[in-house]
Amino acid sequence: MNHNVRLFIILFLCTYFSMSTAFAAGRPDRQVAVTIDDLPAGMADRMSAAAITDMTQRLLGTLRDQKVPVVGFVNEKKLFKAGEADERIAALQMWLDYGFELGNHTFSHSSLNQVGLPAWEDDVVQGESVTRMLLSQHKMKMRYFRHPFLDVGRDLKTRVDAEAFLTARGYRIAPVTLDAWDWMYAGVYEDAKTRNDTALQQQLVKSYLEYSDAMFAFEEQLAVRTIGYEPKQILLLHGNNLEADHIGELIELLRKRGYRFITLAEALGDEAYSLPDTYVGEEGTGWIEHWAITQGKPPQGSPVFPQWVIDRSIALKQPQP
Repeated sequence: MNHNVRLFIILFLCTYFSMSTAFAAGRPDRQVAVTIDDLPAGMADRMSAAAITDMTQRLLGTLRDQKVPVVGFVNEKKLFKAGEADERIAALQMWLDYGFELGNHTFSHSSLNQVGLPAWEDDVVQGESVTRMLLSQHKMKMRYFRHPFLDVGRDLKTRVDAEAFLTARGYRIAPVTLDAWDWMYAGVYEDAKTRNDTALQQQLVKSYLEYSDAMFAFEEQLAVRTIGYEPKQILLLHGNNLEADHIGELIELLRKRGYRFITLAEALGDEAYSLPDTYVGEEGTGWIEHWAITQGKPPQGSPVFPQWVIDRSIALKQPQP
């Protein structure tokens, strides 16, 4: 090998490793588990069974094509509409047929903070029947529970008792670390879609993706300040037409931020989810905030949710899921 060829190889390798190091520094190995609440659909009370089926097919098709593992959380009350229960249950069955998993989100989406522990426990149990049956047909068990409104209790005793109840029934709580309030956008988006207002739909999607990007950056930085590193994240989304139409763009955004998609079980293996967490309060919030508040360092400076979306949602009397 002559001198010039040897020099070229050395320069090439130096450049390659330099670029690889820079690329790695700019794109950390972030990991995220996707969870989707309020199944079979966030606005099931205003949708026909056929519309729920169509929304579910589009949402699951993208998730399967993109190879994104998901756990969906069910409110079984949404299944029972006169003349439509079988078709709504079939839409829920599709989640398992597509290779995803289902968990419990209570029967009627009741808040532990609002109804109290006994009534909330009853709602948890009532929310199991159909979902457990569907899971058993796939030789699966109910493993995960998601708190409605992320309300974990107004006082520490209630929280501890509720968690003991869930553990005794075989549940692992599914925390949340990334949440961009897609439910608030979804109601306004649904109205715009119904009215064929494509300009407003595009405006909402643009705002949703921008706010999501800002929130993800905030939570990543807050995690580093609070626990010293970015944990395996858990993203909260909801079953709605906004996600059915545009979840591919959200997946692309996450990949650009350096995320790869993992199962909820893999995410919960992160030691962060065993950290001291004594958060209680009137308002449900994410677990990175839990850890910060537990440490006596309430987070500040989070991105401001667009007021124009809130105003439009209130005008439509969109309830919080």
